[in-house]
Amino acid sequence: PPPPQRLLRHAMGKKKTNKFARPQFSPIGPPNNTKEEEEEEAGDVCSPARDLLEKLQSVSPDVREFACASISKLVQEEKVIPSFLQKDAVRCLGPMLLDPSVGVRETAAGALRNLSACGGYDVCDEMVKQDVLTPLTALLRECCTELDANVVIPQKQKGADKTHVENIVNEAINLLWNLCESSSTAVSVFNKEGLLDVCIQCLRRFNINVELAISAAYCLQTITEDNAELLPSLIPSALQVLEMLLLSSEDTTEHLLLRTLVAGTVWNVKSVVPASSQADTINAVISILSETLERNANQIILKLREAACAAPEVVTETEMEEEMIDGDEAVASNLEDGAQKAPHEGKARIVKNDDISDLLPARSEELRHATALLAAQQTALEIIVNMCCSEDPSDDEWEEISSSDESDNSMAEGAGTLFSPLCLSAEVLSALVNYLIPKKVLEKTEFPDNVTVDECMKSPPWRHLIAKMKRIQCRALTCLHNLLSVLDMEELGGPAALQVLSQHLTMLVFSQSEIPKDSEFLEAVTSAIRSLLQRMASQNLPQCMTAEQLMILCEAGSQCENISIRVNVVAMMGISGSALAKGDNTAEALKMVGNFLLQVATKDSSLVVIGEALDAIIDVFADGEEADKASNQMKLVQALKSFQPIFKSKIQKEGKGNLSPDQRLVLDNVKINLKRFIAYQEALATKIN
Repeated sequence: PPPPQRLLRHAMGKKKTNKFARPQFSPIGPPNNTKEEEEEEAGDVCSPARDLLEKLQSVSPDVREFACASISKLVQEEKVIPSFLQKDAVRCLGPMLLDPSVGVRETAAGALRNLSACGGYDVCDEMVKQDVLTPLTALLRECCTELDANVVIPQKQKGADKTHVENIVNEAINLLWNLCESSSTAVSVFNKEGLLDVCIQCLRRFNINVELAISAAYCLQTITEDNAELLPSLIPSALQVLEMLLLSSEDTTEHLLLRTLVAGTVWNVKSVVPASSQADTINAVISILSETLERNANQIILKLREAACAAPEVVTETEMEEEMIDGDEAVASNLEDGAQKAPHEGKARIVKNDDISDLLPARSEELRHATALLAAQQTALEIIVNMCCSEDPSDDEWEEISSSDESDNSMAEGAGTLFSPLCLSAEVLSALVNYLIPKKVLEKTEFPDNVTVDECMKSPPWRHLIAKMKRIQCRALTCLHNLLSVLDMEELGGPAALQVLSQHLTMLVFSQSEIPKDSEFLEAVTSAIRSLLQRMASQNLPQCMTAEQLMILCEAGSQCENISIRVNVVAMMGISGSALAKGDNTAEALKMVGNFLLQVATKDSSLVVIGEALDAIIDVFADGEEADKASNQMKLVQALKSFQPIFKSKIQKEGKGNLSPDQRLVLDNVKINLKRFIAYQEALATKIN
């Protein structure tokens, strides 16, 4: 079986994938231009870049600040970014981070932050190559010295302005976060320059500026993942700050989000925790995740929405800027979500645009609380997803295991081994069960309810929460997939619980008149169903999904552009077929399974999906009287023999440069097994005749 899914957050020397990547967001949204303005800009996008970059050299701080703010706004349009890069915008803006004017520093940091967020991973790599980290590191060190000098600051009154230093650090931390997610070089610089101290210092100010602490916590959670080089820097004083935040008792949703992010960081660095404290640390982390998931988001959002309706509608721009939460979602797949501070122009400049409603700052305290709660719950689920695969074999080990058996008898002997539970430490398993994590994850797969969705639909500023709520459901389904892989039957609640779960997942897919078309949801739900079918097959439990429902779902999934969905439905069909092969009078049903898998194998455009389909065919028809009968009637061996040279040719021609070493290894394994399967079936037919 495939290993549990891992949610990647940053490069760390690996190829960055789009799956669950952090959302790329902009602070104030693209300018709401008129048609005439768009035509004018389309005719000459280079001129603004040249003029604004020249203004950065002005002797007037106001002109330099205006230029930075204008660049910050313009780079939110993808078509403009190349013109700025061609004119060395990064090298021009970098020195502005150390400008004598604090206003210029803040807007320059905001412009670089937007460039990194809206430009994507390639732009971040280019920014690192152009040495933006040198002035950024100097800026962070200088600002932290100033923060140290003013460490005792009176509690802010509502509506009071943050200090310029805190604003600058917040922009700079977010820029650093973007760069480290996209570049292993940036991660190395972070480690060598001791920037961990900067993040820790920002965390210390959580009671003064929770927004800054959240930004630092997001950055730290990302940077500590799979970063062994950083671990020696985690001295006791740094660990004490993390412990202090874990044990903090503030009850706002912002502080809940902060504790959840810190819990993720502590999990990432748990190896540096003394052995005597390991169990307590694991319990503390999972306790916070449990607390986060315990919150009934449906009820809380409805209450917050009611309070927002009762509150005055007019909110000043300054208050809107004050109430923003930076980086409220750590992981997503494209330019969709987030809320970021507007560039420093005296006041926040908010642009209304239906396509960027989620990029705008929260307009009310209630909306800010709701956004933070959803971000916390999504983060908690993502941590559990990674937690359930952090102690598993690597992808390389999985592939080596799958391809290591070279014996001719392996095919028939291995056909019945559909599932083998993976292992987590006793402390982690115990904590997951004791804090009812499986139950709480299952509850989130039902989120959100229609009442909450309908209420959010009534108000444009609240509508963007619907996508966040649905993403939580998807993360819960992925989490369920991994939990099914690591928990034993008793911890899952026994056969009866799996039957109930099967009914629940079937309802999620078939509750509407047609199969949902949302790719993210379909990938998550088919992953969960695939894992559940494997688990139920290993216990010889009957499936609740009917053959007709399975065929409808698999047919729909096989037409999706998302390769993971296609792989999942092929695997689901293979698991069901293997179970059918053990029964009586199932030849007709097996023919349906075989024809579906054969159609996918010979028609799909992806070698990965083709390999999965061929592997499933071999498993289903490896042995059994009913399988042999179905195979003969559909002339399976002849069809596979005709396709075999085509498959080999595809691997040779299309596999080079398009497949990872692991994928190539799997396909080579399938190629070997296919050859053996054909030979085995032909020998069997000769013997019978």
